[in-house]
Amino acid sequence: IITVVQAGLLALLAVAEHSREFEKIIELSQRYPALCDNVNVLSRPCLVFLSPDVFLSVLQDLDAALPIIEKYKDQLVAIGEVGLDFTPRYVRSDTDKENQRLVLIRQAQIAKELDLPLNVHSRSAGRPTIQLLKEQGVKKALLHAFDGKPSVAMEGVKAGYFFSIPPSIIRSEQKQKLVKQLPLENICLETDSPALGPEKQVRNEPKNICVSAEYISKIKGVSLEKVMEVTTQNALQLFPKLKAAIRR
Repeated sequence: IITVVQAGLLALLAVAEHSREFEKIIELSQRYPALCDNVNVLSRPCLVFLSPDVFLSVLQDLDAALPIIEKYKDQLVAIGEVGLDFTPRYVRSDTDKENQRLVLIRQAQIAKELDLPLNVHSRSAGRPTIQLLKEQGVKKALLHAFDGKPSVAMEGVKAGYFFSIPPSIIRSEQKQKLVKQLPLENICLETDSPALGPEKQVRNEPKNICVSAEYISKIKGVSLEKVMEVTTQNALQLFPKLKAAIRR
């Protein structure tokens, strides 16, 4: 928390990897109420309701998470991290792909019912993920660390989706090409800590979000201040509940 304050961050959006972490994130956000009030830092939970083997979850896993969603629905900023992962680690057959799609469809339905955005993972599945979101009528979505082609990302831009860029952009030609084509108005910043840092195999930290902003400013040929302002407004547009965490 102190490192975050020193870095000048106004708010944190914390994403659980599995349901066991969710209560811990809630507790963390409640442990520092005075600090949050005084220095404008707030850890806001973003619910994930997948099994520990994230992309091997099934619809029954969602049923078990529904009571948690109902209990904390007023505190939720988004539904995520959800999505499709078609890498060989998670997919061995078309059945595996279909199971993932069924889960994501149900998660999208829940997000719409609660009027919350989706935080979406789409490794090796950029086009089918964006297509599914559009088919399900999802209007508010953040595609984090998108690994697809810029032309595929532009399909998401047309649908009004946002794309968040991690500090690993400084060592990723794919991310650099992506940012070059994406409109700044569709870009958000992320760290995905402790992964996707500026140095491979080195633990990433929330303060490294400035690395993303600085590199985007170079690629876009605009000032760092412009990148910070536009990406902040994009985040507040996508996650309006974060406004309560920031005192202007």
